[in-house]
Amino acid sequence: MGEHAAVAAVDDPVTVDRIAANLRELGVEAGDTLLVHTSLSELGWVAGGPQAVVDALQRVVTADGTLVMPTHSTQYSDPSVWSNPPVPDDWIPQIRESMPPFRPELTPSRGMGAVAECFRDYPETVRSRHPLYSFAAWGADAESIVADHSFENAMGEASPLARVYDRDGSVLLLGADHASNTSLHLAEYRADLDTGRVTETAPVLRDDERTMVEWTDIEHDSGDFPQVGAAFEKAHPEAVRQDDVGTATAKLVDQPALVDFGAEWMSDHR
Repeated sequence: MGEHAAVAAVDDPVTVDRIAANLRELGVEAGDTLLVHTSLSELGWVAGGPQAVVDALQRVVTADGTLVMPTHSTQYSDPSVWSNPPVPDDWIPQIRESMPPFRPELTPSRGMGAVAECFRDYPETVRSRHPLYSFAAWGADAESIVADHSFENAMGEASPLARVYDRDGSVLLLGADHASNTSLHLAEYRADLDTGRVTETAPVLRDDERTMVEWTDIEHDSGDFPQVGAAFEKAHPEAVRQDDVGTATAKLVDQPALVDFGAEWMSDHR
């Protein structure tokens, strides 16, 4: 939705107060652990843009709760497999040699949306160390959720996703859908799958020096995430609450229930 369409979609501006009220009506409460995926363009014309969304989320969850958002930086993936766009073969060694090191406090996210990128830079927000699949967090459990994020199996058991699961957290899909629901990647690790593995390398800052790190991970596949999400909502309607936030459709999802269901579904259907 472009800005002209966003203005036309609402009778009044979408404000911090309105977003906060809508989130409470949806069921978000103070003290929640909330993993957020959002599309700002779906909310209508927001007074203050992404900052208003972050402010509203913080107001509702409060510092007694914890907000988490994916801040992935896939520009640090292997350039030899880039396809959108691909780069010339003779660029690949230069890219690998010249990329600045990943720094959690500075490196921008890629493809995560304006709200997550704004949230990443908020005071007291902390970010995990993974150069491709980092998460940012704010609130009571922020430090413990992002700490010790393993390079290996980046969205598995030693990831912020698993720490949200441990806290009986919820997923907020705010104008987003299950296609971008990163919690289903945790289900991939827990499913009974014969998953291929890939080797990744990326530069990080270690002891104030640029250092290349290497790790292995499963081959992630989000192609069936919309099917998994739809099947979960049909099987467990009690675990999903839906309402409007601004002009966006929002869903509040029980994350552990979703992950458990997703692992079983993938074991049976992949």
